[in-house]
Amino acid sequence: MASDPTVAYDPDHVCEVSVREMEYQDGLAVRIYQPAGAGPFPALVDVHGGVWTNRDRTANEVMDQALAESGIVVAAIDFRQAPEHPYPAQVADVNLAIRWLKTHAEEFDADPQTVGGIGGSSGGHTVLLSAMRPHHPAYSYLDLPGPDADATLKYLLLGWPIVDPYARYRFVQKSENARIVALSEGYFLTTDAMKEGSPFQILQRKEEAVLPPTIIV
Repeated sequence: MASDPTVAYDPDHVCEVSVREMEYQDGLAVRIYQPAGAGPFPALVDVHGGVWTNRDRTANEVMDQALAESGIVVAAIDFRQAPEHPYPAQVADVNLAIRWLKTHAEEFDADPQTVGGIGGSSGGHTVLLSAMRPHHPAYSYLDLPGPDADATLKYLLLGWPIVDPYARYRFVQKSENARIVALSEGYFLTTDAMKEGSPFQILQRKEEAVLPPTIIV
């Protein structure tokens, strides 16, 4: 039976936090923010923003520390980025990271049934897309050594996510934002890929999608 996700969570209690680094796949690091005390704790995968091309797992360290102090295990991940690794490489990495965290949840005194996702801007897009298509073959093809789990998420917390990359691309074209135009093209390569990887357009096309409870700010 799945544990009650509220059992070990008290938002008024401040936990001591330890931080450790490891790899969730070869060459890609995860930073674990581990609250002290008796779990099991709820858990979050943090997917940073950076126009799909830059920044790393340390981007949200202040937020991740605060979340861990409130009693949440946070896994802040690195992932492959454009232009070397265009869409959908980083969505596949996020899919794998979710499965990895669930599989290793006991090591972090976390409840694998409570794993959620958090991301802002392009990170919000990536984790939302992974959550909507947890079993999509283009996202779920990376093997996880040992026992595996699925990549479904219990909930999402999204800050200004790019819910329609194609619409955003057209906007920055019209506003002559050459930098964002170039970075968007470097990740998606084609406008067809922007449309295919658009959460908004997935819903418009009435494609099969998983829609976990989501807060967008």
